[in-house]
Amino acid sequence: MAQPDTTVNLGQFQFALFEIPEKIKWGGSQRTAVHELVGGQRVIDAMGRSDRALEWSGLFMGLNATERARFLDTLRAQGAAQTLTFGQFSYSVIVKEFDADYERFYQIPYRISCEVIADLANPVTTVAVPSIDTDILTDYGSAVALAGPIGDSSLTSLLVTVANAIALIGSFATAAKSAIATVQQPLASVQSRVQALIGIGGLTLSGVSTFGGVLPGVSGAQSALSLSSQAVNLTQLNSLYQLGSVIGRMSANLGAISSSQNTVTTAGGNLFGIAEQQYGDATAWTGIAKANNLTDPFVQGVKTLSIPALPDTAGGVLNA
Repeated sequence: MAQPDTTVNLGQFQFALFEIPEKIKWGGSQRTAVHELVGGQRVIDAMGRSDRALEWSGLFMGLNATERARFLDTLRAQGAAQTLTFGQFSYSVIVKEFDADYERFYQIPYRISCEVIADLANPVTTVAVPSIDTDILTDYGSAVALAGPIGDSSLTSLLVTVANAIALIGSFATAAKSAIATVQQPLASVQSRVQALIGIGGLTLSGVSTFGGVLPGVSGAQSALSLSSQAVNLTQLNSLYQLGSVIGRMSANLGAISSSQNTVTTAGGNLFGIAEQQYGDATAWTGIAKANNLTDPFVQGVKTLSIPALPDTAGGVLNA
């Protein structure tokens, strides 16, 4: 079974499949004491954080759905502190409310609300701005992770083509439009394949006449097998939608880099002067040289040069 991209744990209980919520709203407020002074001045004292209740909903589905729902209701009844973790977040909480609808023994929608006792995660006090290269590589890693469990050989092959194109680019921030295009093209093919697979998955699910195939006269083993098959199909379809979103973001980022570049037409001259005009730094000529596959800073004849959006002074000019 494919691993979800998000895990949610409450005490010893780990949520799975459709039990995992699409979102958990978090945050809260800062308690304040406002003092109105003569002349309209105000003094505001910060009194401390007040975390909002952590609430979400989901669906218990399967032969042990009722048992799993009752376990969470037991946590509510006991009122003991539990550790809630998801992503980078960790809280000490008490289950304040648990509501469930018994629709079938294998299908129980639920809603849960947890009152926060304490935030157990280390506070984040600084944020580093990721480079475009980090963004692209991170998204590509996410795409590979999502595509793996889908098991489509064509999709896997297309992603390998994307990886090969990325490997040929030193830095996207200083890459020429033509180099960026070599990544955009296979990305478009990946997106097309994803959309085709989504279409196939949607048609498969549209042919299901009963949830889980649970009908009178159908054995429990057959029902469980049908239910499991539908869960796998839904999980893969969800992964495909997420994969499409990741590929779309990569394409948008590459498009933004490409559109932010400009060109300069020069008759002779040198890259030192062009770099000084474009970036205010003559030493950034090497970035212009790499973007145009040049080794000589002196321009011969009339040339139209691509100017990367960001300067690059790292050197590494191509060898003659």
